[in-house]
Amino acid sequence: MILSAIITAGIVVACGPQGNGGAPTGEVISINGAGATFPAPLYQNWFKTYAQNVDPKVQISYQSVGSGAGLEQYINGTVDFGASDAPMKGDRLKSFQEKYKANPIQVPMTGGAVVFAYNLPGVDELKLPREVYCGIVTGKITRWNDAKLVAANPGKTLPDKAITFAHRSDGSGTTFIFTNHINTVCPGWPAGVGTSVNWPVGVGGQGNEGVAAQIQQNEGTIGYVEYAYAKLNNLSRALVENKAGKFIYPSPEAASKAFEGATIPEDFGLLVPDPKNPEAFPIAGLTWIMVYPEYADAKKWQALKGALTWALTDGKSITEKLDYVPMPPDIVERVKATLEKVKTA
Repeated sequence: MILSAIITAGIVVACGPQGNGGAPTGEVISINGAGATFPAPLYQNWFKTYAQNVDPKVQISYQSVGSGAGLEQYINGTVDFGASDAPMKGDRLKSFQEKYKANPIQVPMTGGAVVFAYNLPGVDELKLPREVYCGIVTGKITRWNDAKLVAANPGKTLPDKAITFAHRSDGSGTTFIFTNHINTVCPGWPAGVGTSVNWPVGVGGQGNEGVAAQIQQNEGTIGYVEYAYAKLNNLSRALVENKAGKFIYPSPEAASKAFEGATIPEDFGLLVPDPKNPEAFPIAGLTWIMVYPEYADAKKWQALKGALTWALTDGKSITEKLDYVPMPPDIVERVKATLEKVKTA
């Protein structure tokens, strides 16, 4: 497990981004993070509220650049923390280990649903059976009045119109959550799982914002976006068939049921590609903040740790208000204990 390697006594770790040795008392401490667009509305609200109501000296900037770009900046040490909707693994994990002689520390901050949003005027509560949405993303179902779609939506008038599938064009944790589900439930899915894949069909958009815009501006388009973006842009959201065969409307409550009863591993890298809970929305995931095993600037780390701890506890009301899934108390305690293991020079 990643965390067990980090907390082993006597481990030698390299430093994260270099600081100035700590800001003098009263001086503003500037902290920079970058990564996933999935939690960006929440993170930006958390950090703004923290500066306004808790500690005005702590100014945290978060750039919504996508999980892939955020992880690269984290590995390169050009930010104070990274953020991703996909646990670090593969070549990126190897690169981090080689550079820092340690494993990354990733802590879950929230969770949420990745929804099928669509632009089809006059059609509410569209139902998507698994065979149908698998057909859409693979290009086997190409028109809205396809017989399988019509059969799943009796009483609705589906137009004889081409389906346009919108997907991310950038490296994206939202894509990781989505393809992790698609790869599990769609036979013959050719593109695998990743933050970036070779899509069989569709048009790309930059960030959750870009995909939401593609859907909003182009009638007949369907695509995947994080729930908060779909709600913010007043996009129609489809009911999706889950493992139990039930059609579930996306909501934070339904997303949270995907994680109920799941055992979160030591490195917090929980994945739920196809949750068993019959009440769960089937496409859901956690999102993580990545911090370094060691910081050269002790005051900067203490400020960041304080803000993250506040976000998981007192900031829970903001999490719920913005329609994200808060971490349960036992996981919050595990995260707090993990953050205490970070070293300072």
